[in-house]
Amino acid sequence: MTPFTPLSEFGFVGDTGSLFAAVGIGVAFGWALERAGMGSARKLAGQFYLTDLTVFKVMFSAIVTAMLGAFWLGRLGVLDLSRVYVPETFLAPQFVGGLVFGAGFVIGGLCPGTACASAATGRIDGLLLAVGMFLGVLGTGLAFTPLQPFYESTARGTFTLPSLLHLPYGVVVAGVVAMALAGFVGAEAIERRTAARGARTPSASMPSASMPSASESTRKHAAHRPVLTPRRLASSAAVLGVLAAFAGSPYTATADRAPPGAPATDVPSLIPLLPRAGSQPAPPPPGGGTATKGKKRSC
Repeated sequence: MTPFTPLSEFGFVGDTGSLFAAVGIGVAFGWALERAGMGSARKLAGQFYLTDLTVFKVMFSAIVTAMLGAFWLGRLGVLDLSRVYVPETFLAPQFVGGLVFGAGFVIGGLCPGTACASAATGRIDGLLLAVGMFLGVLGTGLAFTPLQPFYESTARGTFTLPSLLHLPYGVVVAGVVAMALAGFVGAEAIERRTAARGARTPSASMPSASMPSASESTRKHAAHRPVLTPRRLASSAAVLGVLAAFAGSPYTATADRAPPGAPATDVPSLIPLLPRAGSQPAPPPPGGGTATKGKKRSC
């Protein structure tokens, strides 16, 4: 199978189509954040008090979904991963940026994405944080000249976990999935412990009619039970993660198309029937990036 995605890289979607797609994806992302409760600073602050770990579970779920999707689409020959931009690593500026980001998250209770979603729903705190974020970006841009030496320091090029650990891509994917599943189990245990600690016994004077019976609660729960339960999703992720460890490289041709620094060899594929693409895109430019414009992109 010849890969046909990313659509913009293969000419199926032009610049105008890419802009419309970006707007649509942004709206869908904001809607998903709001539906998950990520537009509420109170809910996000519960992350730091270990009372509500929704942020951890939502973001880790997104990471695992994107990782498994990219790996298997690349392995099946639908997605040409060599054409997907991977941001370069700059250790010192990204470390400092992470500290600033974390401090702002703790103080404001919102991150850039959730701040925009909160502002769009009319929350004052989200609006103020969004304005402050854009002012910070503007100030950084105006003062970029003296910051540029530090901004470009400690460059490591395209630096990924497989190249850091010297492990095959599939093994790293399986490890991240296992770590995520263990994190979900731990998060649920912490939330249950916190809820039990703060739970109050119902008053004895409360009428018994106001409290549904066990059989009634069971019937209601069964009637509204979703098809894609967390347990089923976790089981699917575990199966795909284990298979990834034996599926070979997600890069659909030879190892020279993988990012620089990646392991030169991979585990032999135990799934030989999966097709691989035969197209040969242009090699990445010197310095470890892919064929995209600009040195760095901000997210």
